[in-house]
Amino acid sequence: MNFIIFCLTYPLIWLLSRLPMFVLYVISDFFYMLLYYVFGYRKGVILKNISYAFPEKTASEKEVIAKKFYRHFTDIMVESIKSFSISKKQILKRYKYLNPELVNKYIAEGKSIALVGAHLSNWEWSFGLPLVLDVAVFGAYNKLRNETFEKTLKENREKFGVTGATTSNFIKMIKSNFENKIQGAYILLSDQSPMIEKTYHWAKFFGVKIPVHTGAELLAKNHDLVVINYRSKKIKRGYFEVDFEVIAENPKDFKDYEITEQFLRITERNIKEQPECYLWSHNRFKHKDRFEEWQELQNTKQQTKK
Repeated sequence: MNFIIFCLTYPLIWLLSRLPMFVLYVISDFFYMLLYYVFGYRKGVILKNISYAFPEKTASEKEVIAKKFYRHFTDIMVESIKSFSISKKQILKRYKYLNPELVNKYIAEGKSIALVGAHLSNWEWSFGLPLVLDVAVFGAYNKLRNETFEKTLKENREKFGVTGATTSNFIKMIKSNFENKIQGAYILLSDQSPMIEKTYHWAKFFGVKIPVHTGAELLAKNHDLVVINYRSKKIKRGYFEVDFEVIAENPKDFKDYEITEQFLRITERNIKEQPECYLWSHNRFKHKDRFEEWQELQNTKQQTKK
């Protein structure tokens, strides 16, 4: 059945990817109308998240951000489809890296890199990173149930040189590279919500206390990775600029969770600059009222160990 679904849908995706961007954006406009005006896709979640992040804004201002987000969201959908056929020349024209020399400086020194980022602007086109970095680039992805689709998507994401691994195998891959002295840059999107039982730290994000991912910091400290934030900024429709910012040259010199906290502050700053370009449809604040529950879970774990 999975193969049949693939055979029915993939040819359509491939054909759509061959269309010029201006045609794809016409399609995006159509889906924007459907998602915003007809279906109201996750509108409650989106407005609630925007309200948590910007409590000082009026209802009409929040609605404007939400409306712009829907336009951006459907653009991301068609830009992801374009990924299947986009060329090196096109990706470098539309997704410009402003200061890759910052990363390459550490690579020349023999360092490996943790590239931490957020679901901001267009994170999907970061699969072009090997075109500007002088090192092997590795990225994690969530495993799909449809194995045929997963194989095809993996091949597409790797066409410019990224080596992909499922989220469950990514840590093992980093450890293997470290043991075999393979230098690399690791793409780690670290802004979404972890499961409560896998949470180690809570922090304020836009003033709201929530569980946060700490995996990037842990990996950086374990394997001496330079932690560098990468930010995609939307310049105009279909065109983006990426800049890099060092968070930690020597991660072991930082206190526990200090790197994570600094990443969150940078992410907040970047979101405030382009609030409509953040992935508000993800329920980022869904665990905000579960801190006491998490504490009880930690106490239970401690007692079990004793």
